[in-house]
Amino acid sequence: MATNKAWTLAAYLSGLPSLDNFRLVEAPAPAPGDGEVLVKNLWLSLDPYMLGRMTQQKSYTKGVEVGEVMTGETVGEVVESKHPGFAPGEKVVGITGWQLYAAVRGEVLGKIDPSARFPLSYYLGCLGMPGRTAYFGLNEVGKPKAGETLAVSAASGAVGSVVGQLGKAAGCRVVGIAGGKTKCDYVTGELGFDACVDYKAGNLHRDLKEACPKGIDIYFDNVGGETLDTVLRMVNTFARIVVCGRISGYHAAEPYGIKNLGAVLVNRVRMQGIIVFDWADRYAEANKALAGYVAQGKLKTRESVLEGIENAPKGLIALVKGQNFGKQLVKLA
Repeated sequence: MATNKAWTLAAYLSGLPSLDNFRLVEAPAPAPGDGEVLVKNLWLSLDPYMLGRMTQQKSYTKGVEVGEVMTGETVGEVVESKHPGFAPGEKVVGITGWQLYAAVRGEVLGKIDPSARFPLSYYLGCLGMPGRTAYFGLNEVGKPKAGETLAVSAASGAVGSVVGQLGKAAGCRVVGIAGGKTKCDYVTGELGFDACVDYKAGNLHRDLKEACPKGIDIYFDNVGGETLDTVLRMVNTFARIVVCGRISGYHAAEPYGIKNLGAVLVNRVRMQGIIVFDWADRYAEANKALAGYVAQGKLKTRESVLEGIENAPKGLIALVKGQNFGKQLVKLA
């Protein structure tokens, strides 16, 4: 019988995550019950939302309890099925957690088209939840129009990189915000953004103003905090702000105090938070559109890959510190 390895939550998060927040446990691989599928996980996605699940704060969904397997989306292979809709050998995607094997209801899994020629890891990135988040957040809330200026924070990350490329396809001037020259060069050189501002250079407002001479019509916010506050100084009338993440505040001792919120009133700004689950009935639409962009070479991606489930906590810690580049993944097999 195969051995399962799983990371559980050892202690709730307080400040930055550390190895002490996690515990690796081993046990025999589970057996599927009626209506269930046993999945051998091949790839694990690491994402900022996981930090919110590691606390006892109220959120849009239930958090992880101490002793429970860490939540996370995976791509895997069916090894045994007691569900009529799945057969051994099929590749699937679902939220099965930080573990090598999972027995889950078939209804929580999505099949990966065997005729597609995309890498399996893409279904956790540009063709998965991050891609769909970018697609719906930009199109449904940002509502881009040709000629407008779109600013994107965490521009080299899994969501931000897709947002910017979709913005370019819509005819926007796209300005990224990222940490460090290497990431900024990638955003403009490889992804095709019009400009990218290095927030670590210490001149965010000046540099962003120079990169956005006509102001900002759409801001896709992945970080919150001081970056959001700075953008508020530059928004145009009837600008749209898509609030997707707040990674700068997940480990802060005290919440950042926004100083420029008056700009929302003065400029009649629409500012809306998004959770991709709100468009669950339209995932097929996003999947088709994103796959088309990838096939046409209009949507590029970059991945940071760690080998082995033992390194999953290190990957999340690196993500929080901005040490990853692109989509953070763990290759499990």
